[in-house]
Amino acid sequence: MGVELRPLNVLCNIQCLYCYQHPQRDAGNIPRSYDMAKMKSAIEAEGSPFTLFGGEPLLLPLDDLEDLWSWGFERYGRNEVQTNGTLITEEHIRLFHQYKVHVGFSIDGPGELNDIRWHTDLARTRESTARSLAALKRLCTEGLRPALIITLHRVNACAERLPMLLAWVRELIGEGVKHFRLHLLESESEAIRQQYGLTAEENTQVLMQFLELNREFPRADFHLFGEMRQLLMGEDRQISCIWNACDPYTTSAVRGIEGQGQRSNCGRTNKDGVDFVKTSTPGYERYISLFYTPQASGGCSGCRFFLMCKGQCPGTGIGGDWRNRTEHCEVWKSLFEFLENELVKEGKSPLSLSDSLPEIEKRSIELWTSARRVSLSALTAEQSPARQKPQAGQMAGGLVQLTAACS
Repeated sequence: MGVELRPLNVLCNIQCLYCYQHPQRDAGNIPRSYDMAKMKSAIEAEGSPFTLFGGEPLLLPLDDLEDLWSWGFERYGRNEVQTNGTLITEEHIRLFHQYKVHVGFSIDGPGELNDIRWHTDLARTRESTARSLAALKRLCTEGLRPALIITLHRVNACAERLPMLLAWVRELIGEGVKHFRLHLLESESEAIRQQYGLTAEENTQVLMQFLELNREFPRADFHLFGEMRQLLMGEDRQISCIWNACDPYTTSAVRGIEGQGQRSNCGRTNKDGVDFVKTSTPGYERYISLFYTPQASGGCSGCRFFLMCKGQCPGTGIGGDWRNRTEHCEVWKSLFEFLENELVKEGKSPLSLSDSLPEIEKRSIELWTSARRVSLSALTAEQSPARQKPQAGQMAGGLVQLTAACS
């Protein structure tokens, strides 16, 4: 789906407590040099635009940033960067304009809501957050309209702080920000998950609040909810990698390029701090196994949402093991149930309740066994005459209602 260029690999200027890249840093796998010619050659071999990624990519000197972006603009007409925003200067903004750089921001909220994105001590953390917020506001006033990644956790989304987070997002929408991606906390540290992770019920309730916010501002794109509705209808032509049967040793959605031009995978699968050599052909063993493995043993057997969710991102597998389904299974299942019920009330026929589901599941397993990608869109089109329209009374139980307490 995209090329991530990481000249400095996972080198970063702050220390987000939950960062999934910590295993690589702890292992010392952070090269300090890069070769511009080799990186450009590797991008050309991939044949598509790239996103400058990290760690924190704005640690690159301005001259090298301009070199890469002028080259990217000449070949592809645009550029992208994913940043925490703490290092953005007037010169960066000039480059963003000149070379059509779309900016992705990783930030979890204003003030104390962003404290988990740690920077040495609390005072410096708050200063860094203030710089990020100022840069975010400046980009909006410049018409650059960044997209945001917000990770949900106890620091920004527990019951006492969620209203502040939602109010901040409303404010950003008013300033022109249109694209938001919501991430549930992912960390390789059990201590961090225990201290900062929300419970399944809390995560579900937080996502429901964001769903309501999305309906309040339908022109804002939160990606997640629209994608889940599409998947329930058997449509998967434009969905995120988390729903897309990712091979953790190939990660087709992320074609990474490192500083010496070597190919790499999505860092979410690097649980041992090692960048495995990227294989050329994806395998689907995880999904065949999940389909047959009982849910009590970490699998997905018997779940009517399996073809929509596919056990979700392997980087979130139970116990840090990609062979298991996601540790957030309960959250996604609750949200799928809620959206499924809504679709039925709208007179639509979700694949998850269709009589043709077993046949599509069977065909999907056959394709995966032959190392072929599964297209739900194609398979549902083949089965469309068999689709039945269920009644709302067929739905499973509703969502857990929660009044969460901060700890």
